[in-house]
Amino acid sequence: MDYEDDFEDDRPSKSQMKRDADAAQRLGAELVELNAKQLAQFGLPDKLLEAIKHAQTINSHSAKKRQLQYIGKLMRDVDVGSVAEILARLKAPHRQAVAQFHQAEKWRERLLADDQQIAVFVAEYPAADVTELRKLIVDARQEKVGGQLGKAYRGLFKLITGLQAGRE
Repeated sequence: MDYEDDFEDDRPSKSQMKRDADAAQRLGAELVELNAKQLAQFGLPDKLLEAIKHAQTINSHSAKKRQLQYIGKLMRDVDVGSVAEILARLKAPHRQAVAQFHQAEKWRERLLADDQQIAVFVAEYPAADVTELRKLIVDARQEKVGGQLGKAYRGLFKLITGLQAGRE
């Protein structure tokens, strides 16, 4: 007689249920950070929306933690996958902007570190004004040596981000 057959169950394990509940609570906490217009895109139940709006008004850490647990409980009745998908779409433009910002910072540092990078930069961004670019690089290097990052350093960054935006 095989005893394993008697105990087989299609229910998720207690650990899996805990992981799912924690994920739902984390997703609920992310929803609390959204504004009313963004929340309207989710089609959430009224009770959950009320709980989220209430959590947005709470300042006490322990009270907010309890409210987030309650939101996590309410999230169990919602299709968490679709909510996560909509949330990812909402965050996509922000992630793209952050990536562009980091790329512009890397370009600025590369240009300040090595004159050979100017040719590489101009090859990637043919619309760049080489004369202005060289002047900003020289001035930014002087600012960096002087310990005061100022107008030229910011101007170089602004030039790079402007070229990135023009390429899109």
